[in-house]
Amino acid sequence: MTPIGLDEIKVAGEIGRRIDLTIRKNLLALDTENVFLPAFRQRNLESGYIGLGKLIDATVRFAAYTGDEKVLALKNRLVSEALKTQEPDGYIGILIPTNRLWGVYDIHEMSYLVLGLTNDYRFFREQASLDAAKKLAGFIMSRWSAEPHRIPGSGKRANMYGVTTGLDGALLTLFEVTNDRRYLDFCVNSEQYKLADWNTTITMDAPGRPNAMDDERHAYVFMCLCVAQLQLYALEPNPKLLKQARQALDFMTRRDGLLISGSCSLQEAWHDSQVGSGNVSESCATAYLTRLMDRMLRLTGESRFGNMMERAVYNALFAAESPDGRQIRYFCALEGNRTHFDKDTFCCPNNYRRIMAELPAMICYRSDDGVAVNLYTQSTARVDLGEGRSVTVGQETDYPTSGVVKITLTPSGPMEFPLRLRIPGWCPKATLSVNGGRPLVVSPGKTFYEIKRTWKRGDAIVLDAPMSWRLVRGRKTQEGRAALMRGPVLYCIGSANNADLLKKCDKPTDLILDPASLGKPVADSSVRPGGLKVHARAWVPDGGTSGAASLAVILTEFVDPTGVATYFRLPASTITVDDELMDK
Repeated sequence: MTPIGLDEIKVAGEIGRRIDLTIRKNLLALDTENVFLPAFRQRNLESGYIGLGKLIDATVRFAAYTGDEKVLALKNRLVSEALKTQEPDGYIGILIPTNRLWGVYDIHEMSYLVLGLTNDYRFFREQASLDAAKKLAGFIMSRWSAEPHRIPGSGKRANMYGVTTGLDGALLTLFEVTNDRRYLDFCVNSEQYKLADWNTTITMDAPGRPNAMDDERHAYVFMCLCVAQLQLYALEPNPKLLKQARQALDFMTRRDGLLISGSCSLQEAWHDSQVGSGNVSESCATAYLTRLMDRMLRLTGESRFGNMMERAVYNALFAAESPDGRQIRYFCALEGNRTHFDKDTFCCPNNYRRIMAELPAMICYRSDDGVAVNLYTQSTARVDLGEGRSVTVGQETDYPTSGVVKITLTPSGPMEFPLRLRIPGWCPKATLSVNGGRPLVVSPGKTFYEIKRTWKRGDAIVLDAPMSWRLVRGRKTQEGRAALMRGPVLYCIGSANNADLLKKCDKPTDLILDPASLGKPVADSSVRPGGLKVHARAWVPDGGTSGAASLAVILTEFVDPTGVATYFRLPASTITVDDELMDK
């Protein structure tokens, strides 16, 4: 599968609304002049990290997607101001001369600057940005090669990968744009780096150990390296480049590393306990999990990667942003109060902006000789099929409020090609109809469902994926409890709707939910337009379930910023189901 251009799709619906919210209420609201740029102009710090490169990369993509004058102006200003600070040797950064490159996170900062500037050329053909990116990359590679013994990371190769996160992806992107093998060779053949040989075993964090940026423990670092290896695989296929991505997938889907919200991590590290409280679900990890699923989907065409992407996007990712769009979360707890990060700089806010800017390219792909629809949301996409042929794919839907999606095709002329649709893994039986014909029952499969025929203007396909309540069985720490889901969306108890309940029960995860009390969801626009909530009843903890459930409970979508609990006890476990994302 091949992504279409950011300028070839316009997204509405809930995904499009979130993208627009991030642009208008977050990106364009940033005080870049006083928060992001001064440190690069002064260059007098001994250590530190800002995230300007990630911000530039996000802004470039948002500008390419929207064509909006304000976003374009911000992109041009950020780039021009960054280029003004570039020194004769190529350095762009915030550190004093003696600490440059070798100061922790300086390479990390520079790497994303290389990426953002390279993408400014890729999307807008800005030659000055490409020249600056090449000069900065040259600074990194020449200094690295001249003094390899000073590579940051306390002499440990694992830590080296952590504090240089993003370098490989930036250089590989620079190679894709320039075809200059120096950048590819540094990633593959450099004695100190050797991306193709990166091979470690996931290690879980341990109580009392400090956060570490080593590659075997740190989920974000590990998945970032996986994404880079898959990027390299697309350039120079080698089966060993798939091993680490498969290990990450195995850990998440077979070894309990994936949380019910679709993300992972505890204190930034891999963990399999299913703990939902505290610093879980790092936003950087959510962003790179989504990128990893995108890369695996492109490579294999397997539906499970779209299913995992969808779960992460509609729950962990969107819950990491405040309803008004202005604040971003560092972590997104399943249990207990959630807090917003107090800065616009650093990794999580900027990685959030980056993944939101990449989402339009994950809706619809060119799939070999046809089209694949992956994420369902109101949208219009133009897909170039080659040889002067193209097709516009329009989606009409209120997904994820309902699972009904109408897809209308407008080909440049009557033509035969396969249309491939991801049948959501949460829906055991959906129906498909073409041009109002007899509905065909379809079930989720390993790959997308294919309809091959000669298409003409106005042909329409209706996918109807019924959304019923399902109680997903908890595992490990959550054993004996269940989470409530409908379609791709997780539900939670929010303090805003349950003030009286929480006065009576200060540990809502011990509530015993009455499944029979779950009725049809009702409209709830407090968190998002078209949102839903459901009224239910519950028994008090340890109070027995012989009588009627006495407590009124309101469950809202996981993006509810006041969410405090997502798992509950049930009167019987026989009504629970396994998580469909788990590999049995």
